[in-house]
Amino acid sequence: MIDELMRRTTVMEHCLAERESLRRYVTGILGRDSHAAEDVVQETLLRAWQLAERIDWQDRPVRMWLFRVARNLVVDHHRRAGRAVPVGLGATELEEPRSQPDPAEQIIDRRVLVDVLRRLSPAHREVIARVHLLGHAGEEVAAVLGVPVGTVKSRAHNAVRQVRAELTRSDWAGAAA
Repeated sequence: MIDELMRRTTVMEHCLAERESLRRYVTGILGRDSHAAEDVVQETLLRAWQLAERIDWQDRPVRMWLFRVARNLVVDHHRRAGRAVPVGLGATELEEPRSQPDPAEQIIDRRVLVDVLRRLSPAHREVIARVHLLGHAGEEVAAVLGVPVGTVKSRAHNAVRQVRAELTRSDWAGAAA
């Protein structure tokens, strides 16, 4: 019994010594999927440990046996990946259907927003229109207006704060969010 334990320990020491080269080999086959590569390496070492007492390691090099088992596990991994069938609902089935907004509400929302924007100073109104309505970058707006980028950021921040305050004051809280 002690000889068997010593033999198994020796075999596992040889297997663990090959772990890094085995990982490089498996990673070369699988690509950048480090989790799958680690799974294959661990499964290979587990099988070596389980079969340590049944295999005659004197006539069979440990390294070659490990690489063969790892290769077979990679092949099995690819076969399973090709046959996988998704089960259950996907994200698209969980989304609620989007309804079209009421055109009358859109007109009211636009009218309220235009009124609030008119209350801003011309400099703030121009920055908020260019940044938030037209989607221009801050650097681009700064170049067009001839002001520093920090000024554009400050004006945009203050303008948004003023718009939110106006919408909250006029009891238009849904639009202020």
